Formats: sequence, C-alpha cells, structure tokens
Amino acid sequence: MRSEQVRRVRSFNRTVSQRIGALNDNFLGRDRALGESRLLYEIGRDGAEVRGLRARLELDSGYVSRLVRSLERQRLVEAEAAADDGRVRRVRLTRKGLRELVELDRLSDAFAESVLAPLSGAQRDRLIEAMAVVERLMNASAVNVAVEPPGGVDARWCLNQYFKELAGRFETGFDPAKCISANADELTPPAGLFVIARLAGQPIGCGALKVKDKKIGEIKRMWVRDDARGLGVGRRVLEVLEKHAGKFGIRTLRLETNRTLKEAQALYRKSGYREVAPFNEEPYAHHWFEKHL
Repeated sequence: MRSEQVRRVRSFNRTVSQRIGALNDNFLGRDRALGESRLLYEIGRDGAEVRGLRARLELDSGYVSRLVRSLERQRLVEAEAAADDGRVRRVRLTRKGLRELVELDRLSDAFAESVLAPLSGAQRDRLIEAMAVVERLMNASAVNVAVEPPGGVDARWCLNQYFKELAGRFETGFDPAKCISANADELTPPAGLFVIARLAGQPIGCGALKVKDKKIGEIKRMWVRDDARGLGVGRRVLEVLEKHAGKFGIRTLRLETNRTLKEAQALYRKSGYREVAPFNEEPYAHHWFEKHL
C-alpha cells in the first residue's frame, strides 16, 4: 500500500470530521456530541435492540451502554428487557426523544443545504456523485468475512436466501435435496467450514469449503445478497475460503455452477479458476472449474 494513498485517506478523514462537526461537543448546535445524536437516529421511531445498535455502529458494548445511560438521564430514551427474552435490552425514544429526532432531521437537512449552497450546479453534481462513490467504497472496505457455525441462525438465513434465489433463477427450479450434499456436519472443521460476510453486523453473503480426499476441496454455497453486489463481497468470500483451504493442506479447489449464474462464472475465471471436464454428477451444474493453490 503506497504511503501517498494512506496520506490522502488521512487528509480526507480530517477534512470530513471537521466539516461535519464531529469534533464539536455541540453537534448541529444541540447540547450533545455526534455519538449521542447518531444513536438517537439509529434507535429511530421503531426502537432497537442494544446489541443490534452495537453491531450496526461497530461500537463496543461499554461505550454504547454509556451513551444509552446518558440519553436516559436526558429523558430521551427508555430501556427495558425484551418481552420474549429478558437477556435482551431494547431501547425506544420517549416523546421528548421523538421531538429531538424531528429537530435533528431538520438541522441535518439545513446543514446539508449549507454544504451545497456555495457550490455551482456542476460542483454540486460532482460532490453528490463523489459522495456516492466514496460511500460505496467505504462500505466495501467495512465488509468482514469470518468463519461461523453452519447451523447458526444467520447461516441458516443465508442458505435459505441462497436456495430461494436459485429456485427463481434456474430454468428447472431448485431443490437442495437433489444436489450434492453440503450439510452442517460436512461444513464443520475438520470436514469443512462455513463463512459469513457481514456489513454493519448484518449478513450479506456466505460461502463454504468442503474437504475431500487427496488434498482436494470443494467450494460450495457461494451467495451474495442482491443489494450488496458490486462491493466485491464474492471475491472476499472466495479469498477467505482459499486461505483456509491452504491451512487444511488442500492443493486443488473445485467448484461447479449453473449456466444461468453468469456473474459467478466471471468471478471464478477472474480469480484464476479454469473450466475443466465434469468431475461429479451435480444435476444443476453446467460448468465445472478447478484451481491449483
């Protein structure tokens, strides 16, 4: 990574943090810092679970707890145990908190207008376009891919979404019972593993590695949520699976895919996989790929 790139990122961070008032204890002219204001926005009109806020904002539990207690003292929020699980804390805005949220929305709109007002029409368009690009790339850099239990709640959700998408895209539909197995036992070390890609704590993709004999592994269950495509999530998932495959002593990775999944085929080819003759009898496959690590 070039030092000039690092310098430019740091310069950008300083400019943005100063311009949006992140350094000011009176964010948008209110008597609270940015952290508390952001938490009010994330709680929103529907309320939220504290653990969800921690994951979404990527903050440690102690800091979020301090923010919540501060907002409680200001009578802006109320915290209580969830009705179905006493271990889960849920926070909601009070009437005062709802009024404060409305005011924050008004002030945020006014601030945005103040940023745009001095610029020409062309400059505004360039700024908005640049912001969209930066936001998307920042989201891409914030994606985290990690090994998780294949039988967990989020893993099952990812697989259900994956199966649902295949059923809608395949010409013949899709029945997971008819394809070559990749069950939880086969995706648990040392037989294999399952990874989930997350953004702001929410699952946006998955993939799996199934260990075979003779130092061969199979890539399975590659899926990316529709609204997360274009962030490079599939590439990241594949790279993590390849890294773990090396730790298993695997020397050759194989995978198969359906002809309708054009984007998957493009990813595999770009990642160094070459098309080979069929090596299994997967009923939904039309293309078979292989890569030597």
